[in-house]
Amino acid sequence: MPDSLRIVLAEDSVLLREGLVGVLARFGHEVVAAVGDADELTRAVAVHEPGLVVTDVRMPPGFRDEGLRAALALRAERPALPVLVLSQYVQRAYAAELLDTGDGTGVGYLLKDRIGQVEQFARAVERVAAGGTVVDPEVVRQLLRRRRDPLAALTPREREVLGLVAEGRSNGAIARELVVTEAAVGKHIGNILAKLDLPPAQDTHRRVLAVLAYLRA
Repeated sequence: MPDSLRIVLAEDSVLLREGLVGVLARFGHEVVAAVGDADELTRAVAVHEPGLVVTDVRMPPGFRDEGLRAALALRAERPALPVLVLSQYVQRAYAAELLDTGDGTGVGYLLKDRIGQVEQFARAVERVAAGGTVVDPEVVRQLLRRRRDPLAALTPREREVLGLVAEGRSNGAIARELVVTEAAVGKHIGNILAKLDLPPAQDTHRRVLAVLAYLRA
């Protein structure tokens, strides 16, 4: 049996959290802290210095991506800290960023509904803690689809702004159409250019390149 691991677990569902504590104990591992939100996760890691973090994605207070963002922050501070994300959802932008941390070692992303056996989960825990990488095939599929779609990172509002740019509208015309300020439109366009990886350059027109990306998508 692998060495016992000291684990910090973050899961907002009380029943699932207690169930995971029991499963991990069954395989000889110690959950040194079982918490229900991202702030508690960060504090627990600082106090206990665990050998592994297991976290959900959507947690209080916003139930959006707090757990995954906390995992990213922890990996930024501690690149060698193994992190296993266990969720019902694929947050594509943050998932890709997480898998890029620490040279892609000691990291995993599994979908709760696709784990068929507790032994499968236990093996993933031990592999990630040992520096391996475990990613659900559905997560891989969605990440590959994101890379094929250059607009995947844009918000609905940014897509709307880019569509109006593609129609040849000026910032002022877009502002009037959307009933916002020109400054807001300028900020949206700046975000669009950054997300499409279009840095300033003397010999290219970034708005035109952004429109081409929009039309190709």
